[in-house]
Amino acid sequence: MKNKTLATWLAFLGGPLGLHRFYLRGFGDLLGWLLPIPTALGLYGIERVQQFGQDDPLSWLLIPLLGFTISACALTAIVYGLMSAEHWNARFNPQADPQAAPGQTHWGTVLGISVALLIGAGVLMASLAFSFQRYFEYQIEEARKISQ
Repeated sequence: MKNKTLATWLAFLGGPLGLHRFYLRGFGDLLGWLLPIPTALGLYGIERVQQFGQDDPLSWLLIPLLGFTISACALTAIVYGLMSAEHWNARFNPQADPQAAPGQTHWGTVLGISVALLIGAGVLMASLAFSFQRYFEYQIEEARKISQ
């Protein structure tokens, strides 16, 4: 029996590593194995910023990958948490009663949804701001080169 509260928290906390996918679909899930790739690339982008500074163009592409992956996993946690018990049990516990306890929403589920919304939205906004700031700074720098 797959528990909705546990899946919500796994999607939020371990989502960038694919833990929720492995919990719900098993170790044969391809997307679960692919999720750590953008996470690792984003962490590599952070390492490049620490090593080469903020002017490293490759890090401008890699860091948002981490942010978008975290945000997508937070959104997945919200979707799992808001899923009705009938839909949850039909999808992940097909042998169980539609109103079985693993599909019910509890305070832990609501807390997981709230935290995922708070952190996920913050990370998404930070990733977008970082991406746009670096893009516009690059455009201004290129315009200066042309004008001189």
